[in-house]
Amino acid sequence: MAYDVVIIGAGAAGLAAASEIAEAGRSALVLEARDRIGGRCWSLQVPGLAVPVELGAELIHGRPEATFSLLDRVGAAAIDRTGSGWHLERGRLKRTGDVFDEIRRALRKIAVPRRDVSFEIFLKRELRRVSARARAFAQRRVEGYDAADPARASARAIVEEWSGEDEATASSHFRPLGGYGALLEGLARTLPGSSVEMRLSAVVQRVHWKRGHVEVRGVRNGKFFSATARRAIITLPLGVLQLSLGAAGAVLFTPALDAKTRALQGLAPSPVIKVVMRFRTAFWEALDGGRYEDAAFLRSVDAPFPSFWTALPVRAPLLVAWAGGPRAERLSGIAARDVVRQATASLEAMFGRRARAAQQLEEVWFHDWQEDPFARGAYSYVTVGGSGARKALAAPLQNTLFFAGEASDFEGEHGTVAGALRSGTRAARQALKGLTR
Repeated sequence: MAYDVVIIGAGAAGLAAASEIAEAGRSALVLEARDRIGGRCWSLQVPGLAVPVELGAELIHGRPEATFSLLDRVGAAAIDRTGSGWHLERGRLKRTGDVFDEIRRALRKIAVPRRDVSFEIFLKRELRRVSARARAFAQRRVEGYDAADPARASARAIVEEWSGEDEATASSHFRPLGGYGALLEGLARTLPGSSVEMRLSAVVQRVHWKRGHVEVRGVRNGKFFSATARRAIITLPLGVLQLSLGAAGAVLFTPALDAKTRALQGLAPSPVIKVVMRFRTAFWEALDGGRYEDAAFLRSVDAPFPSFWTALPVRAPLLVAWAGGPRAERLSGIAARDVVRQATASLEAMFGRRARAAQQLEEVWFHDWQEDPFARGAYSYVTVGGSGARKALAAPLQNTLFFAGEASDFEGEHGTVAGALRSGTRAARQALKGLTR
């Protein structure tokens, strides 16, 4: 059977594209390498926990229309993340406050760099007059929030991103009630009964294409398969698109995607290691007379895991340890028990040994996203000189190959589920345009 469209990937972008094609009454085949949908959204429902364990995407940043319209569509809700931020300074935890305001004020007086440089250089040259605390925060934000290497990250892209953030995006964060897994499962439930077919555990290895025709080949449950379509939507993560031939998870395109070379060179996958730790009790809530009872974020600049967060507004004995950028690269590939040891040591460096975090630890979930063969990174960032790379990555090829995924969102939601959803809808509409019976 020949389909109108084949969609490679059943993450947020692929599911959004599939839903758009289903609504148009066209046929599509969705091929997902994993044995589950969701891609870099990965929710685990654990007995006895009031919140899901999120090994991938977790928060909604601001109020993106793509995410909130999906919540409405599937009858789900978002809960406002509450709580205070704390950071370790000279051996003592202090309230963080809104240090980002100082950075923003400084950026208002500085033009976007005409000649792009790394953020590391920009920080030394242009932000040298802000406080040491603000400079440390800026570097930490690039390494943590963007999961980028400041020595490679584009200063122009980061300055544009930070300067363009409105108050809602900068300060408002939500969680999908029930997790991203439940939200995307709700989207997938809209597909049965349509002309869209989904196959899990279908590892695409080759894509042969020419104008108006695509053939994909791969392996599913140990057996080879092939499928043909008139058009294809590629939602492969950036790190997978950048893989060399022969690497685990690499996909061979024939002819090669030479037109995407420059775009792929202008972007880098964001390394992230995430450790979710379940303790016997939420011990931090009782320390220092309940001083940290409403803590949402805990940060220590120099620790292997510099960022932790709680499940607030839900009370749960759960802490998420996060390492991104260079720290994640240093931790990548080492034994899971050693990663967990680094996470608990980072936590005890904040609270001291009185926290007895290691003794209270009951259960751990861990994922190294750059070691994941079907992800090769958690999301993406622009490298020096990569201006326009996202838009170039999103551009269709010969009205036959269309590209989606957070890395291809060029309207300010890159690196997020919202960006993936929006890109999937955009790619599907492009693919549908001009299709005839």
